[in-house]
Amino acid sequence: MNDWPDDGGHGRGPANPQPEGPRRMSHVQRPQVPQQPPRYDQGYNPSFTQAQGTGYDSGYNTGQVYGGAQGGGGNRGGIPPQYTPRNPGGSGTGPAPDWRKRIKVGSIVLVVGVLAWGIGTYAWASSQMRNEVDLSKVIERPSEGDCTTYLIVGSDSREGMSAEEKKKLHTGSAEGKRTDSMMILAACSSGNTMVSLPRDSWVTIPNFVGSESGKAFPARGGAKLNAAYAMDGPELLVRTVEYNTGLRIDHYAEIGFAGFANIVDALGGVELNIEKGFKDKKSGADFQAGTQTLNGEQALAFVRTRYAFAESDLARTKNQQKFLSALANQAATPGTILNPFALYPTLGAGLDTLIVDKDMSLYDLGKMFFAMKGISGGDGRSMNMPIAGAAPQGSLKWDMPKVKQLVEQIRNDEKVTVESNR
Repeated sequence: MNDWPDDGGHGRGPANPQPEGPRRMSHVQRPQVPQQPPRYDQGYNPSFTQAQGTGYDSGYNTGQVYGGAQGGGGNRGGIPPQYTPRNPGGSGTGPAPDWRKRIKVGSIVLVVGVLAWGIGTYAWASSQMRNEVDLSKVIERPSEGDCTTYLIVGSDSREGMSAEEKKKLHTGSAEGKRTDSMMILAACSSGNTMVSLPRDSWVTIPNFVGSESGKAFPARGGAKLNAAYAMDGPELLVRTVEYNTGLRIDHYAEIGFAGFANIVDALGGVELNIEKGFKDKKSGADFQAGTQTLNGEQALAFVRTRYAFAESDLARTKNQQKFLSALANQAATPGTILNPFALYPTLGAGLDTLIVDKDMSLYDLGKMFFAMKGISGGDGRSMNMPIAGAAPQGSLKWDMPKVKQLVEQIRNDEKVTVESNR
């Protein structure tokens, strides 16, 4: 690399006393170092130093500005490795949460939970029902119609009531049980109809087979309707209603005094508009006119009162229809059905005292309540059985031509146009 002439010595000039002119030096080109692209690490790697050989080098001891690539070569002008810990101190950027997946999983868990709750509630409530009435024992039944029909009975059963409760509810202490109210509910696509059957209705008690003995009995002739229940219970009552109307009864539901009052109390009372105030010492009724909330004791007095009215039993049946519709309207609401704190007390209060036929399911019972609710909402009508006049023993005679027309409309799922005169 030394292009100076050799003068044979060291530190001396040339032999020529005149200085030489300027001499051009050959250009020496410096080799180019390839430019290294900047490197960006994607998070902290605990084995980074081992993976890179020498790792990060500040260049302080070697004269380099920054450490180079593998082998310690110079990476002059390069960018030092960037250390970005994945989650230093519990913070930092990780993978973004998959909210779609979370929402999907949460929805599935919610649906499964609701289904489990619903199935559990249905199973528990079904186990509480008393499917005791065997309608297969009823003989000579009419043909089935297009509507679903229920015979709803309120009995004066005092089963399970203490002496104090009997006194409080003004039920008396009579043994056994009798029908205190009876009505046919027809759930039809053309509109629901509730027809009250006065317990003093004069009917024919036909031949029947004993529900307990299985023995055949001849017809008993004319009697008040509630006598059929007293003779052989629900089965003979259904047989008598079917025989005198020609309408097949699909389901039977009966509730006693205590069960009725308990259901009302479990709902927190039932709101009702009483158009005209009345009192009755026998039932314990004492009502002022106007809208009010009735508790169980007051509700039972309201539906049992008849001596305070000139129409007696006919006026009572109208009050019974009015109250049952209001009760169903309040019970068959999302606020009761979807709220376990309201649903379980209501079901528990009524199901253990509710007697139904062997084929009636909880679903059928629910349909019955919603049919009653529909009537109070204007989807149908309520009426008394058409009455023609008086009959023996202070009873009431049905208007049979109107009864036949009414039954024909219900059987064929036609809109009921028959009017009751009472």
